[in-house]
Amino acid sequence: MENKTYKGKAFKFGDDVDTDAVIPGTYLIFNTPEELSQYTFCGVRPDFVKQVQPGDIVVGGSNFGCGSSREHAPLALIGSQVSCVIAKSFARIFYRNSINVGLPLVECAETDRISDGDILEVDLGAGIVKNITKNEEYKTVPFPDFLLQIVDDGGLIKHTQKNL
Repeated sequence: MENKTYKGKAFKFGDDVDTDAVIPGTYLIFNTPEELSQYTFCGVRPDFVKQVQPGDIVVGGSNFGCGSSREHAPLALIGSQVSCVIAKSFARIFYRNSINVGLPLVECAETDRISDGDILEVDLGAGIVKNITKNEEYKTVPFPDFLLQIVDDGGLIKHTQKNL
């Protein structure tokens, strides 16, 4: 399968970013990515919605996406047109929900080397994050082809419909 590459500005967060930080429970009355995106990170980084551009990349530390099991958090990130999320580790239910809705996640042990605002290039298939700003390269856990296909198809439901 062809390698999928993303390039964008890093929005850096720390460890244990929970789903309520991504999209506060107050806004769970909304269900579409477009509606949810208006409130992404509003409680912890109110300027995020105004600053994020299509293709930008969210970077976290360990246990990104902990908290509730709802799909609203990855949907809000998709609505914000974030290309992917890079973190040291992900809460398992957030990881699965993200794949289910078509948001690629990248596990990278070296997220501490990435600063807010760095320009990154992510090659999912090769398992490489290039920090263009710092002229550095970090190894990641390569994204398996079968998960890449689900993400490319727009999530699990669209992937299943395509293959039935």
